[in-house]
Amino acid sequence: MTIQATNTALLDWTGDTLAVGLFEGAVELTGDLASLNHKYAGICQEIIAEEEFTGKANSTIVIRLGATNSVRKVIFVGLGKPDALKLETLRRAVASVARTAKKQKTKTLGISLPVWNNDPAATAQALTEGIELALYQDIRFKSEPEDKNPNIETIDLIGLAGQEAAITRADQIVSGVILARQLVAAPANAVTSITMAETAQAIAHEHGLQLEILEQEDCEKLGMGAFLGVAQASDLPPKFIHLIYKPATTAKRKLAIIGKGVTFDSGGLNIKGAGSGIETMKMDMGGAAATLGAAKAIGQLKPDVEVHFISAVTENMISGKAMHPGDILTASNGKTIEVNNTDAEGRLTLADALVYADKLGVDAIVDLATLTGACVVALGEDIAGLFTPDDAVASQLQTAADSTGEKIWRMPMEDKYFDGLKSGIADMKNTGPRYGGSITAALFLKQFVKDTPWAHLDIAGPVWADKENGYNGAGATGFGVRTLVSWILS
Repeated sequence: MTIQATNTALLDWTGDTLAVGLFEGAVELTGDLASLNHKYAGICQEIIAEEEFTGKANSTIVIRLGATNSVRKVIFVGLGKPDALKLETLRRAVASVARTAKKQKTKTLGISLPVWNNDPAATAQALTEGIELALYQDIRFKSEPEDKNPNIETIDLIGLAGQEAAITRADQIVSGVILARQLVAAPANAVTSITMAETAQAIAHEHGLQLEILEQEDCEKLGMGAFLGVAQASDLPPKFIHLIYKPATTAKRKLAIIGKGVTFDSGGLNIKGAGSGIETMKMDMGGAAATLGAAKAIGQLKPDVEVHFISAVTENMISGKAMHPGDILTASNGKTIEVNNTDAEGRLTLADALVYADKLGVDAIVDLATLTGACVVALGEDIAGLFTPDDAVASQLQTAADSTGEKIWRMPMEDKYFDGLKSGIADMKNTGPRYGGSITAALFLKQFVKDTPWAHLDIAGPVWADKENGYNGAGATGFGVRTLVSWILS
């Protein structure tokens, strides 16, 4: 599929299907749309009236014009209220257009949507992201595709001539999102600590990043007892991945991104029981997937920012070597942890990764993790929880998320709640009381960062979608990649 910008006028465009956006309440076609309606003998206005199409956001109607016309079909897509137009509005609208056009067996598609905020570059990027993410299908594990409709071959972005660079930028970012989706969606027998390391190697090779992979012996020398405690029950070796992007010029800042990389979470000896969703625990490495996806995108975008992409990757399994409830682990900063629940393993792997990143002398650290069900209870399945004591980093991440349409919400860091993590025989326990579980998890992580500005994103909810939503199909969403990239580029 080729997406290209064109200066062809709306009335002059020819091809299979022309898609046009209408604001809510705009049932009367005016301007160029009135001319378009006149060109096709008034059928557009007639069908809009018959179908009672009101321009509600993301709603569509298809008008067949006949094979003898220069355009065979017109798709009208609703944009909602004019004063609510955002880039996310355009992403979602164009996703509806793309899916509808594919069902209509369209090969050539022209899209005419309004330019957001007089910014054609941002508009072209948003449209390209929405199209590519909506049309992506993961058929790697199917013997044959279920969708028999032909793929769209060419898409023209009408009125956005000269925005080729924005389209390319979107391609590069989307490639990172797709990688994250593929990693999260793949089963745990396909994505392991070994294959995650191989993915990092491929990114480094293809895009010129530096790579260091710490093996178990290296982690032992660094005293990563928390990470290795989780890893000790698995038959697969742990891999501590450190990808480094360095710009060709002097870096204006230096950042670290850490992703939780538990490729399968059985719960350990506190095994996940019936109804726990254990069959979905292949996605417990969603943070690492977003981290590697962001690395793939940044390797192509090449900003003047140095970025360290880090993940401590392992399984949380059950065997005769498994850590027991009640064991005491020593993290690489010397802090001791009483393991009162082996199913709170992600924070143990992140603890040593945070200590490692904190020693790199970066300007800020962000970690992403499918960390707690408590955060899903608090914020639902669409919103990630943002935890940080640093207002500046919080503001930067919120701005980045707003620009991408990925939803995050800042949560409190109530220091008093750390009392629930205190242990009688160690520095802390790895879980606290039932209530405020996402907050105590963030407070646990805070113990492994000294003075570096730091934020934690709990992405347990939005990493996966049970049904199609906007430009995300059902399944892995690749959540976090675009927000991370936007933050890095800001």
